[in-house]
This record gives sequence, C-alpha cells and structure tokens, in this order.
Amino acid sequence: MRPSRNLRDNTSLVAPIGSNKNTTVNDSRTYVTRPDLPPLEDFLPLLRQIWESRTLTNGGPFHRQLEAALCEYLGVRHLSLFANGTLALITALQALGIRGEVVTTPYSFVATAHALLWNGIRPVFADIDAESLNLDPARIEAAIGPETTAILPVHCYGRPCATEAIADIAERRGLRVIYDAAAAFGVKDAGGSVLRHGDLSVLSFHATKVFNTFEGGAIVSPDVATKQRIDQLKNFGYVDEVTVVEAGINGKMSEFNAALGLLQLPRVDQAILRRREVDALYRALLTGVAGIRCLPPVAEVATNHAYFPILVEAAYPLSRDGLYDRLKAAGIHGRRYFFPLISDFPMYRHYPSARPENLPVASAVAGKVICLPIYPELDDATVAAACRLIAAP
Repeated sequence: MRPSRNLRDNTSLVAPIGSNKNTTVNDSRTYVTRPDLPPLEDFLPLLRQIWESRTLTNGGPFHRQLEAALCEYLGVRHLSLFANGTLALITALQALGIRGEVVTTPYSFVATAHALLWNGIRPVFADIDAESLNLDPARIEAAIGPETTAILPVHCYGRPCATEAIADIAERRGLRVIYDAAAAFGVKDAGGSVLRHGDLSVLSFHATKVFNTFEGGAIVSPDVATKQRIDQLKNFGYVDEVTVVEAGINGKMSEFNAALGLLQLPRVDQAILRRREVDALYRALLTGVAGIRCLPPVAEVATNHAYFPILVEAAYPLSRDGLYDRLKAAGIHGRRYFFPLISDFPMYRHYPSARPENLPVASAVAGKVICLPIYPELDDATVAAACRLIAAP
C-alpha cells in the first residue's frame, strides 16, 4: 500500500464502493462508514434454522452462543446482549440504582446523556482533555457535588479514557463508574480489555460500529449476580413466568441479530486490520498539511480504528465547515462527530454545567472536527482522493 505520487492532483479517480472500476469523485458518494456484512449465502442456513425452530427471541440458541463467543473473544467473564446500545445504557444505570447527578462528557453521541434522562438522572457535564478528547479527570473531580452518585465516561472514538485516574476518583469519592464503550469493541490497554474497567461497560453493535449485528448492544458485568439482574431488567423485570421484581424494559436481542453476530465475529480481526491500513494511509498522506491535525496513536493500546477524526486548525485556509462542504461536494461525506455538543441541545442547555464557558475544550474541538470515511471496503484510491481535496483547498 503506497501513497499516491501526486497528492495535489485533483483529477485523480476514485473507485465507487464495491467496485474495482475507476470513475471520478463526483460519480460516487463515499460515506463516513459502510456496514461490514458477511456473504448473504452464509446467512441463509442460519435463517433456515430459525425458521425450523420458530425461536425468534427470548434467549434462543443463537443468543446464548453469541454471548459465550463474545465473552471469549473480548476476554470478559459475563456479558448480556441487548437489542441496541441505548437500551443497554438505560438498563446499566437502572441495574446499579443510579440516582441524583452523574458526571459525564458533552462530547459524545446524544444517547449517552439521553440514557440519564430516561432514568430521571441529572447530567453534569465536565470538560474533555484536548489530546484524548475523553473526560479530563481534573474536570471530573471539580464537577462532583453532594448529589453526584456516578461517573459516565465515554471511550471517545474507541480511544480509552484515563481509567486509572477515574477509578481513583470513584474510589475516593464513593462513586460508581459506568463506561459508555459503544465504540470500544475489542480495544485493549496494557492490562487487557478496556471493558474490564468500571462497574459496568456498555457496547453498541449498531450498523456503524466495528462489530455490528444490524442493531444490537451489550453490557459487560463483573459477576454472575449482576448479569442475572441485568438479564431480568432487559426482560421486563421477569424472574419466572409469574414473578416480576422491577419495572424492566424489553431490551432483548433477537435470534436474527444474534445469528448475524455469530457470522461477524470470525471476520472482525480482518476488518480491524483493514481499518488500521486505512488509518495509516490517511496519516501518511496528510502529514505536512498545514492546519490539519490527526489525533496521535495511543501508546500501549490495541485500538480498533473505529473512526478517523481530523481537527481543522486556524492555520488551515478553510473553516471546518468549509472543508466539510468541499469534501461533500466531491462525494466524500465525512461527519462532524461530535457537533453540536450534547450540552448545546435544548433538553440540556439549561443545566449550569452546559454553559460553553464551562466547556472550553469541548466547545473548541466540536468546531474543528471532521471524521473521515473509514471502513474495511474503503479502497486506497478513495482515501487518496479525500486527502488530495484536503491538501489543496
């Protein structure tokens, strides 16, 4: 894999997705991601088994197999599958009995904070670190008040939080920690899976994620008792057919989604490898482009390359939105993840912690970031074309 010989040649060709034929950039649209799927013919035998068994949900055989397979792959002991990551987040908070206020990040997908509102919890937004874009531990500490009961950090872009510092704060202040690990599938730090940190970790298997089950999610638990409670809550609070212990929700993953997950899991390492290649190509081609900053690789971390964000700094001749529009006009559809900040939305902006002056780093980053396309089927020519557009505004 070699960078294009002429980065500034705007007449270069881009292959349409799923095709080996070259065409101009304007003849195809490339989105920030594209769901990775197995061959359809591999899915059909599993569908046939579902048709024959008539087991569609409620912890069927594929569901049980996928839970076991994911525990083995991820290196965790207990995992509960969900219909999606948002229901998993809502249930994780309920399972730990979180109330009052929770310190969280404004720089995330809005589901992070929505899960708090669904549980009647008040979010308290803390600013992020300028390098990692994760919650700044010093700002977490400053945001803790008398009604704070937990911290809800996000492994932003799948890049691990300052887990040791957060654990120290939680232990000293008597707080629970639930990690929104929606984008952190398969990510490992020096001690193993990042999913082992905190009281619970929550995953998303949405179509845009590194590992997808069409829609889906999971909660990673530290012990069997916690998993049992979570499994009850995701099934309306049922313990047996006549006993309901709490107002749970219908969060169960279907057999269709679990069957797809079983096909996806053997493919995910190769998918991550290709993402790593795309990441490396972007870095090579964007090196030296004034005003464009790539986030540095994380030391001693095996990342999944879920996203490729760039920050458009003052030295760049276009604004962030100007570059976003230039790429879009050429068929390269990046995303301004995460813009606006969660704290800017109307259901959150009335909280004192949501004021922009309290969140200077997050506010600045939200105005600079573009996530460029990255997924296993993305070809080198498309990456090179996007980089040429960036390098020659």
